[in-house]
Amino acid sequence: MDHEWQERARPVRLERRYEFRDYSTLRDFLDRAAELSEQEGLYPDMGFGRDYVNITIHVEEGDEALGDQQHQFAHALDRLASDTAH
Repeated sequence: MDHEWQERARPVRLERRYEFRDYSTLRDFLDRAAELSEQEGLYPDMGFGRDYVNITIHVEEGDEALGDQQHQFAHALDRLASDTAH
């Protein structure tokens, strides 16, 4: 079951879990997410198992709130997950 992005307050961050049908599909998503991270200069925390990944996007150092960059990055990850699953 996929969950929507959750905004947390302490520390300020966005969190989401993606689930995939198998490890191969997950691996494809992780590779594409790594490319997106390099392009955007945002590096979320990722923890994964055989068919899922938990992603946490933190605010930039010194910021107190999530900005457009973090939200746009989250939406880009949603598109990647959707494209990877098909």
